Amino acid sequence: MKIEKPKIPEDLASANFQEIYYQEEPYLMNCIIANCTIDREKMDKIEFSKVIFKNVTFNEVSFRNIELTDVIFDNCDLSNVDFMGGSIHKVEFKSSKILGINLSEASLVNVSFNQCNLNLSSFGFASLKQVMFADCSLQNADFYQCKFKKVQYQRSDLNDVNFSQTSLKGIDISSSSFQSLSVSLEDLNGCEVSTEQAIGFARMLGLKIKE
Repeated sequence: MKIEKPKIPEDLASANFQEIYYQEEPYLMNCIIANCTIDREKMDKIEFSKVIFKNVTFNEVSFRNIELTDVIFDNCDLSNVDFMGGSIHKVEFKSSKILGINLSEASLVNVSFNQCNLNLSSFGFASLKQVMFADCSLQNADFYQCKFKKVQYQRSDLNDVNFSQTSLKGIDISSSSFQSLSVSLEDLNGCEVSTEQAIGFARMLGLKIKE
């Protein structure tokens, strides 16, 4: 699966998040925001385009219906951030803490999560197309009634993830690990799993496996 990477100019100017208040619309582009805390900000329909966030902590931030295009979050803390209903296209999350983020009802296209902690994250009713989770922890994450197209989970911890009413047809979870999942047999149809995982699902059904 090929994911389109963010297209960001090499020579970005440093910026302060507060500069967004000098714009007619809540919009920042072509800049890098680094080594700071964005504290207790609440805005609707804020936009970032061609922006790198590096070593940034988002504290009690609510940006519902956010628009992110060609954006990188590198070593950031987005714990409990509210991006509900966001439009997130060509975005990379790298080595970031994203514990409890709210991405419910969001649209994610060409998005990658690499070495991130997404435990307790919420993706309920979201649409994910060409999305990669690589070397991530997703314990207790919620993907209730999502629409998946070309989604991969590589070498990730999926323990206690909720996939209720989400079809996993064509989704490869074979390299990832879990003790239990919330998923129906119907929605597992066509999911790509390892032999060990298949045995685990059989046990969940109450089948007795003869060694």
